[in-house]
Amino acid sequence: MLRLTWVQPEDLLGHELRQAAQDGREPRAVAARWRAAGGPEAPAAAGASPAPASRYLRRLAEDLLDELADLPSALADDEPTDLGRIRSVCPDWPEPVGAPAGTTPHRLEAAWLGRATGCLLGKPVEKLPLDAIRRLARAAGNWPLTTYFTARGVPEELLERHPWNRRSAPTSLAENIDGMPEDDDLNYPLLNLVLLQRHGRAFTTTDVARTWLDELPAGRTFTAERIAYRNLLSGLEPPRTARHRNPFREWIGALIRADVHGWTNPGHPAAAAEQAHRDATLTHTANGVYAAMFTAATLATAATGDHDVHTCLRTGLTVVPPRSRLARAVRHAVRLAHEHADFDSVVDALHATHAGTHHWVHAVPNTALIAAALTHANGDFAGSVCRAVSGGWDTDSNGATAGSVAGLLAGHPAALPDRWTAPLKNRLATSIGDFDGIGFDTLAHLTHRETRRP
Repeated sequence: MLRLTWVQPEDLLGHELRQAAQDGREPRAVAARWRAAGGPEAPAAAGASPAPASRYLRRLAEDLLDELADLPSALADDEPTDLGRIRSVCPDWPEPVGAPAGTTPHRLEAAWLGRATGCLLGKPVEKLPLDAIRRLARAAGNWPLTTYFTARGVPEELLERHPWNRRSAPTSLAENIDGMPEDDDLNYPLLNLVLLQRHGRAFTTTDVARTWLDELPAGRTFTAERIAYRNLLSGLEPPRTARHRNPFREWIGALIRADVHGWTNPGHPAAAAEQAHRDATLTHTANGVYAAMFTAATLATAATGDHDVHTCLRTGLTVVPPRSRLARAVRHAVRLAHEHADFDSVVDALHATHAGTHHWVHAVPNTALIAAALTHANGDFAGSVCRAVSGGWDTDSNGATAGSVAGLLAGHPAALPDRWTAPLKNRLATSIGDFDGIGFDTLAHLTHRETRRP
Protein backbone atom coordinates (compact mmCIF):
# COMPACT_ATOMS: atom_id res chain seq x y z
CA MET A 1 0.00 0.00 0.00
CA LEU A 2 1.44 3.34 -1.07
CA ARG A 3 1.02 6.05 1.56
CA LEU A 4 2.41 9.30 0.19
CA THR A 5 3.91 11.53 2.85
CA TRP A 6 3.08 15.22 3.31
CA VAL A 7 0.28 15.46 0.73
CA GLN A 8 -2.80 13.49 1.80
CA PRO A 9 -5.63 15.81 2.96
CA GLU A 10 -6.55 13.70 5.98
CA ASP A 11 -2.92 13.97 7.17
CA LEU A 12 -2.68 17.70 6.45
CA LEU A 13 -5.77 18.74 8.39
CA GLY A 14 -4.33 18.11 11.86
CA HIS A 15 -1.22 20.12 10.98
CA GLU A 16 -3.37 22.95 9.64
CA LEU A 17 -5.41 23.07 12.84
CA ARG A 18 -2.19 23.56 14.81
CA GLN A 19 -0.90 26.13 12.33
CA ALA A 20 -4.16 28.08 12.49
CA ALA A 21 -3.93 28.31 16.26
CA GLN A 22 -0.35 29.54 16.01
CA ASP A 23 -0.94 32.23 13.41
CA GLY A 24 -3.86 33.93 15.11
CA ARG A 25 -6.90 32.25 13.60
CA GLU A 26 -9.64 30.53 15.59
CA PRO A 27 -9.88 26.88 14.49
CA ARG A 28 -11.89 25.34 17.36
CA ALA A 29 -15.17 25.01 15.47
CA VAL A 30 -13.47 23.35 12.52
CA ALA A 31 -11.51 21.07 14.86
CA ALA A 32 -14.74 19.99 16.56
CA ARG A 33 -16.33 19.05 13.21
CA TRP A 34 -13.26 17.05 12.20
CA ARG A 35 -13.11 15.12 15.46
CA ALA A 36 -16.87 14.51 15.51
CA ALA A 37 -16.51 12.89 12.09
CA GLY A 38 -13.77 10.59 13.41
CA GLY A 39 -10.90 12.47 11.80
CA PRO A 40 -7.42 11.57 13.09
CA GLU A 41 -4.80 13.83 14.63
CA ALA A 42 -1.81 14.78 12.53
CA PRO A 43 0.79 12.00 12.23
CA ALA A 44 3.11 12.43 15.21
CA ALA A 45 6.43 11.80 13.47
CA ALA A 46 6.03 10.57 9.91
CA GLY A 47 4.41 12.38 7.03
CA ALA A 48 1.57 9.91 6.53
CA SER A 49 -0.89 8.12 8.79
CA PRO A 50 -0.60 4.32 8.70
CA ALA A 51 -4.03 3.59 7.21
CA PRO A 52 -6.02 5.28 4.44
CA ALA A 53 -9.01 7.41 5.35
CA SER A 54 -12.48 6.87 3.98
CA ARG A 55 -13.57 8.82 0.91
CA TYR A 56 -15.86 10.86 3.14
CA LEU A 57 -13.07 11.87 5.52
CA ARG A 58 -10.78 12.80 2.65
CA ARG A 59 -13.44 15.04 1.07
CA LEU A 60 -14.22 16.57 4.45
CA ALA A 61 -10.53 17.26 5.08
CA GLU A 62 -10.24 19.07 1.73
CA ASP A 63 -13.27 21.23 2.54
CA LEU A 64 -12.02 22.04 6.03
CA LEU A 65 -8.55 22.95 4.76
CA ASP A 66 -10.15 25.52 2.48
CA GLU A 67 -12.39 26.76 5.29
CA LEU A 68 -9.43 27.25 7.61
CA ALA A 69 -7.58 29.20 4.91
CA ASP A 70 -10.42 31.75 4.84
CA LEU A 71 -10.31 32.48 8.58
CA PRO A 72 -8.92 35.93 9.45
CA SER A 73 -5.67 36.17 11.41
CA ALA A 74 -5.26 38.41 14.44
CA LEU A 75 -1.51 38.53 13.71
CA ALA A 76 -1.74 39.77 10.13
CA ASP A 77 -0.49 43.28 10.89
CA ASP A 78 2.54 42.07 12.86
CA GLU A 79 3.41 39.20 10.53
CA PRO A 80 3.05 40.23 6.88
CA THR A 81 4.45 38.20 3.99
CA ASP A 82 4.58 40.92 1.32
CA LEU A 83 8.12 42.32 1.10
CA GLY A 84 7.00 45.95 1.06
CA ARG A 85 5.00 45.46 4.23
CA ILE A 86 7.84 43.56 5.88
CA ARG A 87 10.18 46.47 5.19
CA SER A 88 7.63 48.95 6.49
CA VAL A 89 7.51 47.28 9.92
CA CYS A 90 11.29 46.81 10.23
CA PRO A 91 12.61 50.13 11.60
CA ASP A 92 16.26 49.11 11.30
CA TRP A 93 16.13 47.63 7.81
CA PRO A 94 19.78 47.62 6.61
CA GLU A 95 20.47 50.13 3.87
CA PRO A 96 23.49 49.67 1.59
CA VAL A 97 26.49 51.78 2.50
CA GLY A 98 28.77 52.20 -0.51
CA ALA A 99 29.72 49.25 -2.68
CA PRO A 100 29.12 45.78 -1.22
CA ALA A 101 32.18 44.14 0.28
CA GLY A 102 33.74 41.04 -1.19
CA THR A 103 34.47 37.53 -0.02
CA THR A 104 36.93 34.85 -1.10
CA PRO A 105 36.69 31.36 -2.59
CA HIS A 106 38.43 30.01 0.52
CA ARG A 107 35.80 31.56 2.80
CA LEU A 108 33.02 30.14 0.66
CA GLU A 109 34.64 26.71 0.63
CA ALA A 110 34.69 26.82 4.43
CA ALA A 111 30.99 27.70 4.34
CA TRP A 112 30.14 24.79 2.02
CA LEU A 113 32.22 22.43 4.18
CA GLY A 114 30.64 23.82 7.34
CA ARG A 115 27.16 23.28 5.97
CA ALA A 116 27.97 19.71 4.97
CA THR A 117 29.69 18.90 8.27
CA GLY A 118 26.85 20.20 10.43
CA CYS A 119 24.30 18.38 8.31
CA LEU A 120 26.24 15.12 8.47
CA LEU A 121 26.60 15.37 12.25
CA GLY A 122 22.85 15.74 12.65
CA LYS A 123 21.66 13.15 10.14
CA PRO A 124 21.76 9.98 12.27
CA VAL A 125 19.70 11.54 15.08
CA GLU A 126 17.13 13.40 12.99
CA LYS A 127 13.62 12.73 14.36
CA LEU A 128 14.96 11.38 17.66
CA PRO A 129 13.78 13.06 20.88
CA LEU A 130 16.25 15.13 22.87
CA ASP A 131 16.61 12.55 25.62
CA ALA A 132 17.51 9.84 23.08
CA ILE A 133 20.20 12.04 21.50
CA ARG A 134 21.78 12.62 24.88
CA ARG A 135 21.61 8.96 25.88
CA LEU A 136 23.16 7.70 22.64
CA ALA A 137 25.98 10.24 22.72
CA ARG A 138 26.75 9.65 26.39
CA ALA A 139 26.87 5.89 25.86
CA ALA A 140 29.53 6.40 23.21
CA GLY A 141 31.54 8.79 25.40
CA ASN A 142 30.68 11.67 23.08
CA TRP A 143 28.80 14.11 25.34
CA PRO A 144 29.03 17.02 25.11
CA LEU A 145 29.42 16.32 21.41
CA THR A 146 32.93 16.61 20.03
CA THR A 147 32.71 14.46 16.90
CA TYR A 148 30.33 12.46 14.70
CA PHE A 149 27.88 10.01 16.26
CA THR A 150 28.87 6.34 16.42
CA ALA A 151 27.21 3.07 17.33
CA ARG A 152 30.51 1.71 18.62
CA GLY A 153 30.32 1.04 22.33
CA VAL A 154 26.60 1.80 22.57
CA PRO A 155 24.66 -0.99 24.34
CA GLU A 156 22.40 -2.97 22.03
CA GLU A 157 19.43 -2.40 24.32
CA LEU A 158 19.82 1.36 23.94
CA LEU A 159 20.12 1.10 20.15
CA GLU A 160 16.91 -0.93 20.03
CA ARG A 161 15.07 1.59 22.21
CA HIS A 162 16.35 4.60 20.24
CA PRO A 163 17.18 3.47 16.68
CA TRP A 164 19.17 5.84 14.50
CA ASN A 165 17.51 7.56 11.57
CA ARG A 166 16.84 4.62 9.26
CA ARG A 167 17.92 6.30 6.04
CA SER A 168 20.90 8.18 7.40
CA ALA A 169 22.71 5.77 9.70
CA PRO A 170 24.24 3.70 6.84
CA THR A 171 26.02 6.81 5.52
CA SER A 172 26.31 9.19 8.47
CA LEU A 173 27.60 7.35 11.53
CA ALA A 174 31.33 7.87 12.03
CA GLU A 175 32.16 4.28 11.06
CA ASN A 176 30.18 4.58 7.80
CA ILE A 177 31.07 8.04 6.44
CA ASP A 178 32.56 7.95 2.95
CA GLY A 179 32.10 11.41 1.47
CA MET A 180 29.05 13.63 1.96
CA PRO A 181 25.83 11.71 1.25
CA GLU A 182 22.86 13.31 -0.45
CA ASP A 183 20.61 15.45 1.71
CA ASP A 184 18.02 18.13 1.01
CA ASP A 185 20.05 20.52 3.16
CA LEU A 186 22.74 20.40 0.45
CA ASN A 187 20.45 19.86 -2.53
CA TYR A 188 18.78 23.25 -2.08
CA PRO A 189 22.01 25.29 -2.06
CA LEU A 190 22.97 23.46 -5.26
CA LEU A 191 19.58 24.22 -6.75
CA ASN A 192 19.92 27.91 -5.90
CA LEU A 193 23.37 27.96 -7.44
CA VAL A 194 21.74 26.70 -10.65
CA LEU A 195 19.05 29.37 -10.24
CA LEU A 196 21.62 32.17 -10.06
CA GLN A 197 23.65 30.77 -12.94
CA ARG A 198 20.57 30.78 -15.16
CA HIS A 199 18.73 33.89 -14.03
CA GLY A 200 21.15 36.06 -12.04
CA ARG A 201 20.26 38.15 -9.01
CA ALA A 202 17.06 39.46 -10.57
CA PHE A 203 15.40 36.05 -10.61
CA THR A 204 11.69 35.88 -9.87
CA THR A 205 9.71 33.42 -7.79
CA THR A 206 8.45 31.98 -11.08
CA ASP A 207 12.09 31.37 -12.08
CA VAL A 208 12.53 29.43 -8.83
CA ALA A 209 9.48 27.34 -9.71
CA ARG A 210 10.73 26.60 -13.23
CA THR A 211 14.15 25.62 -11.93
CA TRP A 212 12.55 23.21 -9.49
CA LEU A 213 10.43 21.59 -12.16
CA ASP A 214 13.48 21.21 -14.40
CA GLU A 215 16.02 20.05 -11.83
CA LEU A 216 14.45 18.86 -8.56
CA PRO A 217 13.01 15.32 -8.35
CA ALA A 218 9.64 15.46 -6.61
CA GLY A 219 10.66 12.60 -4.33
CA ARG A 220 13.50 14.75 -2.95
CA THR A 221 11.04 17.31 -1.58
CA PHE A 222 9.33 17.27 1.80
CA THR A 223 6.65 19.17 3.74
CA ALA A 224 6.05 22.68 2.32
CA GLU A 225 8.21 22.04 -0.73
CA ARG A 226 6.29 18.91 -1.67
CA ILE A 227 2.97 20.73 -1.29
CA ALA A 228 4.17 23.63 -3.43
CA TYR A 229 5.53 21.22 -6.05
CA ARG A 230 2.14 19.51 -6.18
CA ASN A 231 0.41 22.87 -6.42
CA LEU A 232 2.61 23.86 -9.36
CA LEU A 233 1.70 20.66 -11.17
CA SER A 234 -1.96 21.41 -10.46
CA GLY A 235 -1.64 24.72 -12.27
CA LEU A 236 -1.40 27.08 -9.30
CA GLU A 237 1.03 29.99 -9.50
CA PRO A 238 3.23 31.60 -6.84
CA PRO A 239 2.58 32.88 -4.22
CA ARG A 240 -0.63 30.86 -4.01
CA THR A 241 1.56 27.74 -4.17
CA ALA A 242 2.67 28.58 -0.63
CA ARG A 243 -0.82 29.01 0.80
CA HIS A 244 -3.06 26.42 -0.86
CA ARG A 245 -3.62 23.49 1.51
CA ASN A 246 -0.12 23.93 2.85
CA PRO A 247 0.01 23.63 6.65
CA PHE A 248 3.84 23.52 6.51
CA ARG A 249 4.24 27.09 5.24
CA GLU A 250 5.97 28.19 8.46
CA TRP A 251 8.25 25.18 8.77
CA ILE A 252 12.00 25.12 8.18
CA GLY A 253 12.14 24.43 4.42
CA ALA A 254 12.74 28.00 3.25
CA LEU A 255 15.46 28.52 5.86
CA ILE A 256 17.53 25.63 4.49
CA ARG A 257 17.40 27.22 1.03
CA ALA A 258 18.78 30.59 2.12
CA ASP A 259 22.53 30.03 2.23
CA VAL A 260 23.46 30.85 -1.35
CA HIS A 261 21.51 34.11 -1.14
CA GLY A 262 23.64 35.15 1.82
CA TRP A 263 26.93 33.81 0.48
CA THR A 264 26.58 35.69 -2.81
CA ASN A 265 25.73 39.07 -1.24
CA PRO A 266 28.72 39.71 1.05
CA GLY A 267 28.21 42.91 3.01
CA HIS A 268 24.71 43.44 1.60
CA PRO A 269 22.24 41.82 4.02
CA ALA A 270 19.20 43.59 2.58
CA ALA A 271 19.86 42.24 -0.92
CA ALA A 272 20.40 38.76 0.53
CA ALA A 273 17.13 38.98 2.45
CA GLU A 274 15.24 40.16 -0.62
CA GLN A 275 16.58 37.26 -2.68
CA ALA A 276 15.65 34.85 0.10
CA HIS A 277 12.15 36.35 0.15
CA ARG A 278 11.64 35.74 -3.57
CA ASP A 279 12.77 32.15 -3.11
CA ALA A 280 10.84 31.49 0.10
CA THR A 281 7.45 32.76 -1.06
CA LEU A 282 7.15 29.88 -3.49
CA THR A 283 6.54 27.65 -0.49
CA HIS A 284 6.21 29.68 2.72
CA THR A 285 4.50 32.59 4.41
CA ALA A 286 5.21 34.86 7.40
CA ASN A 287 7.59 33.24 9.90
CA GLY A 288 8.69 30.60 7.41
CA VAL A 289 9.78 33.43 5.11
CA TYR A 290 11.37 35.42 7.95
CA ALA A 291 13.55 32.45 8.92
CA ALA A 292 15.01 32.42 5.41
CA MET A 293 15.50 36.20 5.37
CA PHE A 294 17.12 36.15 8.81
CA THR A 295 19.52 33.41 7.74
CA ALA A 296 20.43 35.09 4.46
CA ALA A 297 21.09 38.46 6.11
CA THR A 298 23.16 36.83 8.86
CA LEU A 299 25.26 34.99 6.27
CA ALA A 300 25.71 38.07 4.09
CA THR A 301 27.12 39.90 7.11
CA ALA A 302 29.39 36.98 8.01
CA ALA A 303 30.65 36.57 4.42
CA THR A 304 32.91 39.62 4.56
CA GLY A 305 34.88 38.39 7.55
CA ASP A 306 34.58 41.83 9.16
CA HIS A 307 32.07 41.05 11.93
CA ASP A 308 31.69 38.71 14.87
CA VAL A 309 28.81 36.28 15.16
CA HIS A 310 26.84 38.55 17.50
CA THR A 311 26.85 41.42 15.00
CA CYS A 312 25.84 38.99 12.27
CA LEU A 313 22.85 37.73 14.24
CA ARG A 314 21.76 41.25 15.22
CA THR A 315 21.90 42.23 11.55
CA GLY A 316 19.84 39.18 10.65
CA LEU A 317 17.11 40.34 13.02
CA THR A 318 16.87 43.73 11.29
CA VAL A 319 15.04 42.11 8.35
CA VAL A 320 12.52 40.32 10.57
CA PRO A 321 9.33 42.07 11.74
CA PRO A 322 10.17 42.81 15.39
CA ARG A 323 6.75 41.80 16.79
CA SER A 324 6.69 38.48 14.92
CA ARG A 325 6.87 35.17 16.72
CA LEU A 326 10.19 34.39 15.08
CA ALA A 327 11.82 37.64 16.21
CA ARG A 328 10.61 37.12 19.76
CA ALA A 329 11.86 33.52 19.80
CA VAL A 330 15.31 34.45 18.49
CA ARG A 331 15.71 37.31 20.98
CA HIS A 332 14.70 34.96 23.80
CA ALA A 333 17.15 32.27 22.63
CA VAL A 334 20.05 34.72 22.39
CA ARG A 335 19.26 36.01 25.87
CA LEU A 336 19.25 32.46 27.27
CA ALA A 337 22.61 31.78 25.61
CA HIS A 338 24.11 34.80 27.36
CA GLU A 339 22.59 33.88 30.71
CA HIS A 340 23.59 30.20 31.01
CA ALA A 341 27.12 28.82 31.01
CA ASP A 342 25.81 25.28 30.41
CA PHE A 343 24.27 24.89 26.96
CA ASP A 344 22.10 21.97 28.10
CA SER A 345 20.30 24.48 30.32
CA VAL A 346 19.69 26.71 27.29
CA VAL A 347 18.28 23.77 25.35
CA ASP A 348 16.06 22.66 28.22
CA ALA A 349 14.63 26.18 28.50
CA LEU A 350 13.97 26.35 24.75
CA HIS A 351 12.24 22.97 24.75
CA ALA A 352 10.12 24.00 27.75
CA THR A 353 9.12 27.20 25.93
CA HIS A 354 8.12 25.52 22.67
CA ALA A 355 6.90 22.13 23.93
CA GLY A 356 3.43 21.26 22.74
CA THR A 357 3.22 24.34 20.54
CA HIS A 358 5.41 23.69 17.53
CA HIS A 359 6.17 20.66 15.41
CA TRP A 360 9.84 19.68 15.55
CA VAL A 361 10.35 20.95 11.97
CA HIS A 362 8.74 24.37 12.56
CA ALA A 363 10.92 27.38 11.73
CA VAL A 364 10.36 29.26 14.99
CA PRO A 365 11.99 26.91 17.52
CA ASN A 366 14.67 25.72 15.10
CA THR A 367 15.77 29.23 14.15
CA ALA A 368 15.88 30.11 17.83
CA LEU A 369 18.07 27.09 18.55
CA ILE A 370 20.49 27.97 15.74
CA ALA A 371 20.84 31.51 17.09
CA ALA A 372 21.38 30.20 20.62
CA ALA A 373 24.05 27.73 19.49
CA LEU A 374 26.00 30.34 17.53
CA THR A 375 25.75 32.82 20.38
CA HIS A 376 26.77 30.38 23.11
CA ALA A 377 29.74 29.10 21.07
CA ASN A 378 30.77 32.67 20.21
CA GLY A 379 30.85 31.60 16.56
CA ASP A 380 33.47 28.87 17.10
CA PHE A 381 33.03 26.27 14.38
CA ALA A 382 33.01 22.98 16.31
CA GLY A 383 31.18 24.53 19.24
CA SER A 384 28.45 25.93 16.99
CA VAL A 385 27.66 22.75 15.03
CA CYS A 386 27.83 20.54 18.13
CA ARG A 387 25.53 22.81 20.12
CA ALA A 388 23.05 23.14 17.25
CA VAL A 389 22.78 19.37 16.80
CA SER A 390 22.79 18.61 20.52
CA GLY A 391 19.66 20.74 20.90
CA GLY A 392 17.46 18.28 19.02
CA TRP A 393 14.51 19.11 16.74
CA ASP A 394 15.61 19.29 13.07
CA THR A 395 19.16 18.25 13.86
CA ASP A 396 20.67 18.01 10.37
CA SER A 397 19.17 21.31 9.18
CA ASN A 398 20.20 23.16 12.32
CA GLY A 399 23.71 21.75 12.19
CA ALA A 400 23.98 22.70 8.52
CA THR A 401 22.97 26.33 9.02
CA ALA A 402 25.12 26.77 12.12
CA GLY A 403 28.03 25.22 10.23
CA SER A 404 27.51 27.55 7.29
CA VAL A 405 27.66 30.66 9.47
CA ALA A 406 30.57 29.41 11.56
CA GLY A 407 32.45 28.24 8.47
CA LEU A 408 32.21 31.71 6.95
CA LEU A 409 33.46 33.22 10.17
CA ALA A 410 36.37 30.74 10.26
CA GLY A 411 37.32 32.04 6.83
CA HIS A 412 39.34 29.17 5.38
CA PRO A 413 38.99 25.37 5.05
CA ALA A 414 42.25 24.94 6.95
CA ALA A 415 40.62 26.64 9.95
CA LEU A 416 38.07 23.80 10.24
CA PRO A 417 39.32 20.84 12.31
CA ASP A 418 40.41 17.94 10.13
CA ARG A 419 38.32 15.43 12.12
CA TRP A 420 35.24 17.15 10.71
CA THR A 421 36.24 17.73 7.09
CA ALA A 422 38.50 14.76 6.22
CA PRO A 423 35.65 12.20 6.19
CA LEU A 424 33.87 14.30 3.55
CA LYS A 425 36.69 13.49 1.09
CA ASN A 426 35.85 16.65 -0.88
CA ARG A 427 32.94 14.79 -2.47
CA LEU A 428 29.21 15.51 -2.42
CA ALA A 429 26.48 13.12 -3.58
CA THR A 430 23.35 14.67 -5.06
CA SER A 431 20.58 14.15 -7.59
CA ILE A 432 20.65 17.84 -8.62
CA GLY A 433 21.88 18.60 -12.13
CA ASP A 434 25.35 17.33 -12.95
CA PHE A 435 26.75 18.09 -9.49
CA ASP A 436 26.93 14.49 -8.25
CA GLY A 437 30.42 13.83 -6.92
CA ILE A 438 31.49 17.48 -7.09
CA GLY A 439 34.14 18.83 -4.73
CA PHE A 440 33.52 21.60 -2.23
CA ASP A 441 36.47 23.54 -3.64
CA THR A 442 34.81 23.57 -7.07
CA LEU A 443 31.50 24.62 -5.54
CA ALA A 444 33.25 27.49 -3.79
CA HIS A 445 34.65 28.81 -7.07
CA LEU A 446 31.26 28.51 -8.78
CA THR A 447 29.62 30.35 -5.88
CA HIS A 448 32.31 33.05 -5.87
CA ARG A 449 31.64 33.67 -9.54
CA GLU A 450 28.04 34.55 -8.64
CA THR A 451 29.19 37.10 -6.05
CA ARG A 452 30.83 39.10 -8.85
CA ARG A 453 27.91 38.97 -11.27
CA PRO A 454 26.33 42.46 -11.74
